Amino acid sequence: MVENFPRNLGELEHRFASNEQCRDYLALLRWPAGWACPRCQNRESWSLGRGLYRCRQCRYEVSVTVWFRAMWLVTSQKNGASALGLQRVLGLGSYRTAWALLHKLRRAMVRPGRDRLTGTVEVDETYWGGPEKGLRGRLIQDKALIAMAAQEDGVGLGRIRLARIPDVTQATLHRFIAQVVEPGAVVRTDGLSGYLGLVDYRHERRIQGPDLKVASQLLPRVHLVASLLKRWLLGTHQGALGQDYLEYYLDEFTFRFNRRKSSSRGKLFYRLVQQAAQVPPATLHALTHHHR
Repeated sequence: MVENFPRNLGELEHRFASNEQCRDYLALLRWPAGWACPRCQNRESWSLGRGLYRCRQCRYEVSVTVWFRAMWLVTSQKNGASALGLQRVLGLGSYRTAWALLHKLRRAMVRPGRDRLTGTVEVDETYWGGPEKGLRGRLIQDKALIAMAAQEDGVGLGRIRLARIPDVTQATLHRFIAQVVEPGAVVRTDGLSGYLGLVDYRHERRIQGPDLKVASQLLPRVHLVASLLKRWLLGTHQGALGQDYLEYYLDEFTFRFNRRKSSSRGKLFYRLVQQAAQVPPATLHALTHHHR
């Protein structure tokens, strides 16, 4: 399919001014034979006005216009949007509605079956949360532990992968690497023993000496990713996010970072619509009783 996306907000408003136009665009991406209810796949609906459609079979209500505007706002802003900001711009009735809408979009930012990283990949961990007294090394109690993988692109930085992990045991770290790095790649790590014993990869260890300042020079790419991630969490979201939902924020950061060189925000919108069409619907109850 030829890539077909709006180049700016004016074009978005013109092309998707009605629910019917939005629905037609979705049909190009997911439903070539016409609209289908995201819950029961029934193809018949009632128009309720205000951009709302109700499935004739299961009575599920869909507001496509609001979704399109939300996806445009999320992708057209370099650092994303907070739930409060989305509520204000879209005129939503409650913060809870905006929060749920954003989390549903974040769920769509990870493409099913996405390619694993190749070439040379730096792998490390970082933390999110305040200081914890009485804990040393890489032990955690209330902080979140985040695994990071950053692909080398010449002297620069290519694609990344992030995931929240429970610990730094060998089983956990090896599982993360297997999920995000293609076998045969070079995996570059620090001297943590949990990385020992890797199979299917060429393991390159860089041992840190007594000078802690050297750590960022040994694995410069993942250290840069950790710094940018924390700056984004503190800036866009003022650090006000629950750790229960941290994975979704990691997905959004990864989606944005891996497309940072895109010259068109419209193309980011197009990619998000594509991926949103592939993700099963999630209820507010499922989001608030989140177990991932």
